[in-house]
Amino acid sequence: MSNTTPEPGATSAGAGRKKSTILIYLFGALGGLNWGYDTGVISAALIYLREEFRMDSWTEGWVVTGLILGAIVGAAVGGRMSDAFGRWKVLMATAVTFIIAPIGMAAAPTTEVLFIFRVLVGLGAGLAAVTLPVYLSEIAPARIRGKVTAFYALAIVSGQFLGFIIGLAFAPMESWRWMLGLSVVPSVLFTIGLFFIWETPRWLVKKGREGEAKQVLLYDRSEEEAARELDEIHVIQQAEEAAGAQNLRALLQAWVRPILVVGLGLAILQQIMGINSIIYYAPTTLQNVGFSDQAAVASNLIIGIMNILAVWLALTYADRWGRKPLLIAGAVGTCLSLGVLAFTNLVLPEPDGFGFVGIVTLVCMAVYIFMFQASWGSMVWVMLGEIFPLGIRAAAMGLATTALWVGNGIVSLGFPPVLEAVGVGWLFAGFAVICLGALIFTWRRVPETKGRSLEEIESTFRNTAGMPAVPSPKRMS
Repeated sequence: MSNTTPEPGATSAGAGRKKSTILIYLFGALGGLNWGYDTGVISAALIYLREEFRMDSWTEGWVVTGLILGAIVGAAVGGRMSDAFGRWKVLMATAVTFIIAPIGMAAAPTTEVLFIFRVLVGLGAGLAAVTLPVYLSEIAPARIRGKVTAFYALAIVSGQFLGFIIGLAFAPMESWRWMLGLSVVPSVLFTIGLFFIWETPRWLVKKGREGEAKQVLLYDRSEEEAARELDEIHVIQQAEEAAGAQNLRALLQAWVRPILVVGLGLAILQQIMGINSIIYYAPTTLQNVGFSDQAAVASNLIIGIMNILAVWLALTYADRWGRKPLLIAGAVGTCLSLGVLAFTNLVLPEPDGFGFVGIVTLVCMAVYIFMFQASWGSMVWVMLGEIFPLGIRAAAMGLATTALWVGNGIVSLGFPPVLEAVGVGWLFAGFAVICLGALIFTWRRVPETKGRSLEEIESTFRNTAGMPAVPSPKRMS
């Protein structure tokens, strides 16, 4: 297969075409597996890194945050690279980064070297976070776009679960080097998978390669659907060119600003609602409420299972229930679970060994994970890939993802010293308040995008802002 278009005869057999298309979506989402593994395994590795390198809370925070700093850089440049060179080439650069970084982390002799390679793996994660949701949303038909883009979130949590299992397996040997180094395995799978996918039709049209774009559309659409979608892409592209929405200056246009507010709001809220304090520091948190080292690491498996079940739920029902209802339900559930967790830790006596407070803490964390990943953990990636205009989609996605990683970095770096200073109760009370804010923001500002083509979504934003109506594409008879 080509990395740009399918072979001309590849669209003739329906069953084979469907099977191959599913492989495209799966391989396209595999980049999330790397990011998920690295974020999942670090929580177990930290216990033994802390002992070997005698790290204080700030050093621990910086080792974790190295990934986020690299991701901020990757997100900042990924959008421009994706527009200039294509989605596929950026994904290949991401795969190379994901192969080099784990080897460097496993061989690191000092925390400084480990930090450098954590930054490198973060660079790949930032590129993937910008490019993969855009890639999947642009290549999938509207009728299944929510499900396809949610594959990326499923890959992330599956990677985290894999990281939890590896962390538990190597915990008896206290081998953090194997924990971090085995990330190279999903990296190689991702690289191989890239040779089974090709460029998106919207980027191909943008570069004047209409014939190739039509072939890609025909791979998972009927002749009528492909022709109609190609017309829609052309109409929107012409409207954007007329409005000057084909460069970064378009980000400042009045009709684009409300879209940016929604995108940036979703991205930042996703990261400051507390998810990374659970994923990165679950064993550390549980140690603070009476769990032993081994029990704290083993508890990651419960969190990992909740992750996968929740994203599978979102993947199954995203195109049936809609994005906004899931976001609202998730904000309510996370707020309540964190509220109960905070109340328990503030009101009940400080635990002396494993007991009731530890059990409540673990249950609340598991409920929080399920509610978050069934909504904000998956639907934000779906919506970020949908809402931005074609002409600035990659650049706007880069801006939103940069904001997302900045929020991630602030939470990750600040968590150990804040936990040490105020304790579990007050920390999670603050996160509960943020979840309440996410509920209000979603209710008032976030639109529903279920079942609409990317061009229809853009037209709605333009019309709401009083822009000239976009003419309907010619329908096939």
